[in-house]
Amino acid sequence: MASYLQIADDEKGYELDLFCVPRHYENDLERVIIPHGLIMDRTERLARDIMRDMGGHHIVALCVLKGGYKFFADLLDYIKALNQNSDQSVPLTVDFIRVKSYCNDKSTNSVKVIGGDELSSLSGKNVLIVEDIVETGRTMQTLLSLLSECKPKMVKVVSLLVKRTPRSSGYRPDYIGFEVPDAFLVGYALDYNEYFRDLSHICILNDQAKEKYKV
Repeated sequence: MASYLQIADDEKGYELDLFCVPRHYENDLERVIIPHGLIMDRTERLARDIMRDMGGHHIVALCVLKGGYKFFADLLDYIKALNQNSDQSVPLTVDFIRVKSYCNDKSTNSVKVIGGDELSSLSGKNVLIVEDIVETGRTMQTLLSLLSECKPKMVKVVSLLVKRTPRSSGYRPDYIGFEVPDAFLVGYALDYNEYFRDLSHICILNDQAKEKYKV
């Protein structure tokens, strides 16, 4: 079972004025729930765990866009550092896919996978899927089902966040950074209708901002 750092439901987080938060977002956020430094430390440990389990094989890292791009880049930097500074190193190549399942702050029943035709190139490969957040799990289950048709040799999933929610299908990734409360989180490339990707920390979005940026 994957180990993770749990953020409790009653976790109060941190006051915004303790951190550098873009001024244009100051009135849109409740609190900082995971500071950037903690994200980076946890990501470094995930990289070590992944290399321990998959380090004997060529790894194809598959980034789930758009939200996963920041975590993907930082995770690969740590894996690259391990490759350069240890006796064990493996080739690492990258690919990208886009999955969309949100409208405003609601996870929809419809999961759209963009770029799936290119997954055939992953046949016989060792694949690491890199995701920003798993909520219901249906998005990842859809992607895994699609990927299985291409017959990869191995598939592992790493998600920075897993949300505790009654809507969960029960799916859990192989590697988890943080287990978080059932709140709408933004920052570190997590967005609300494309806003807040330029926020370094992971924060809780307030209700006024949901209306302000609603499409």
